[in-house]
Amino acid sequence: MSRPRRRKGRSLLMVLVLVLSAAGTWAYLSYIDRPAPPPGVNEVSQAEAQQQSALVDQEDLRIMQTRATLSSALARGGPAAARSRVPHISSSANGQTLVLPQRREPYRIADLERLGQEYFQKQSDDSYVLGINLFAGPGAKLVLQNATGPLVIRMRSDPGAFVSIVGFGANIRINGSARNPVRITSWNAQERTADTKVSDGRAYLRVVGGELKMSHAVVEYLGFWSGPTGGLALTGSDRPTQGADLVALPATPSEPSLPRSSPTPTPQATASQQRALLPNGLLVPSRGDGNQIEITDGAGRGRVSYRMPEANLVTGDITDTKITGNAYGIFITASNETRIIDVSVTGSLVHGVLLHRFARNATIENTTVTGSRGDGFVLSRGTQNVTITGSEAERNNGNGFTISGLPLARGPSASGESLRSFGGSSVTSSTARDNGRYGVEIQGGVKLVVQTTEVIGGEMGVVVSQDATGVRVTGNRLTGQRSQGIALRDGVRGARISGNIVRDTQTAIYLRNSEATISANTVESASLHAISLLGTAEGTKITENTLGGAGRSALDTSRAKGTTTVEQNNTDGWQDTAGFWTMVKRIAKPMNLIWMGVISLIVLSALRALRGDGPRVGQRFVHPYEKQALMEERPARALRAATVQTSAERSLSDAPGH
Repeated sequence: MSRPRRRKGRSLLMVLVLVLSAAGTWAYLSYIDRPAPPPGVNEVSQAEAQQQSALVDQEDLRIMQTRATLSSALARGGPAAARSRVPHISSSANGQTLVLPQRREPYRIADLERLGQEYFQKQSDDSYVLGINLFAGPGAKLVLQNATGPLVIRMRSDPGAFVSIVGFGANIRINGSARNPVRITSWNAQERTADTKVSDGRAYLRVVGGELKMSHAVVEYLGFWSGPTGGLALTGSDRPTQGADLVALPATPSEPSLPRSSPTPTPQATASQQRALLPNGLLVPSRGDGNQIEITDGAGRGRVSYRMPEANLVTGDITDTKITGNAYGIFITASNETRIIDVSVTGSLVHGVLLHRFARNATIENTTVTGSRGDGFVLSRGTQNVTITGSEAERNNGNGFTISGLPLARGPSASGESLRSFGGSSVTSSTARDNGRYGVEIQGGVKLVVQTTEVIGGEMGVVVSQDATGVRVTGNRLTGQRSQGIALRDGVRGARISGNIVRDTQTAIYLRNSEATISANTVESASLHAISLLGTAEGTKITENTLGGAGRSALDTSRAKGTTTVEQNNTDGWQDTAGFWTMVKRIAKPMNLIWMGVISLIVLSALRALRGDGPRVGQRFVHPYEKQALMEERPARALRAATVQTSAERSLSDAPGH
């Protein structure tokens, strides 16, 4: 009987293996035969990528040439400087540019009509078509507004040709009103509509250094490929302008300047170091104040002041503005105290609002990002002290909010970047709804905060990873995540997870190789675990949580390593639905197995007493020594005690009569 049963079992096993193999092969073939997404949706063809990258390089070159030509002419003086101090059109291999140098009065729409001539004329529908690149130089002011009605500027963006508005160290104002907003859009004259194709470049607006103030505006379908050319961009640098020399200040009568023949000193030492380079290369002590230093020749014969180039940070104030269809909705880098308030960003081709390196002390309030192909809000490496309040990220393909506090370098780097982490940023009283990946993701950083925020849907709710330190996730509401509500993993230390409400997810709070204090959280309707710890969790505390749901376990700590504290948690609302093998795994602990072995030995010893010829079922147990031979019984003998007599007693006993 045993052989037929074995053959039948082997046949069933072979059938199962064949079925699984067929299913796996079908899934693999289905995957490799999937049609690739059309270019420009999720992927860009190699040819289009090269084309757009080359266009970005051309734009950078054109801007640098325009700026260098203007600066050089002003420095030389004479007729060239006179011509450069008035608006003019500059031509280069990469197109024509209307240059607006610094002057006392701001440039307005009427000035652009007069200076741009056929390149900026009013159309029959009262809109303006900008057909030439616009460059506002250092110190210039450009005001785009129309007091008599709505202002519409259509920026030429034909196949193979597009224009831009660039302010370099300038002050740009775009002032609309609730009734008459300023509308700036790309314009394909051939199709008489906004340009929605980015493979051949597209019109954009950029402020380099300086300041942008925009209120009550509508910005549509601008930008391509990179952040600076991404649509609406504020870019700067946290370092002095590359290639800038020290500028010699006019000497006072008592402070003669050094000879003109001396070469310009190079900025190899800063004022904070209290040393400076003479034009002859001699490093001597100096006095410094701010970005200005005084240098002597070492013998006290001459003294000259030099001004160090300042950091070229940008600042901006964008309020009551609608942005639609840009490559990057808003791109900001190397900025200080930028504000984004009451702004809506829709349908961005990459991210909605991206604060890149060295964007500091920014405020984002009441801003909504919807339908981006990337993330909604991104605070990338190098950003710090950015506050996002009352904002919403909805239906973006990536994360709702991404905050990275990772250092710019992990070790020695060519640019000598700092190894320190960044932090101080927060997401408060905001909403992440139905985003394709996570609601909020924190990567590294120090003292980053997510609080009083609602996360609905998504693969996970709040994810903290990559050695983040001192993160606080408090007072949030998370509902309907497909996998985990709050997840801490990969080296997170000193985190605090408290006061959160997590509903309708598989695992509400998940820790992997991390350490945190998890307290006063409420879990409802979890379907796998309420709280789960995996890997090294040394120092983790789980206290005073209320855990409800139905799944394998409310507190899954069996897979954790290290000393953890689990106390005063309320699991009355949890229904354990663990299966047979899950129960076996729970029971099969080392100490439990040892005790089971001891009990088994006792039981086996008792069973061995039931010998083959011994009693059968229903009979009494046999005493183990019942059939042993009895020892032979011998009669007891009385032992007489020996009496010891003294010599006197023996003499007395030998006397006659005794």
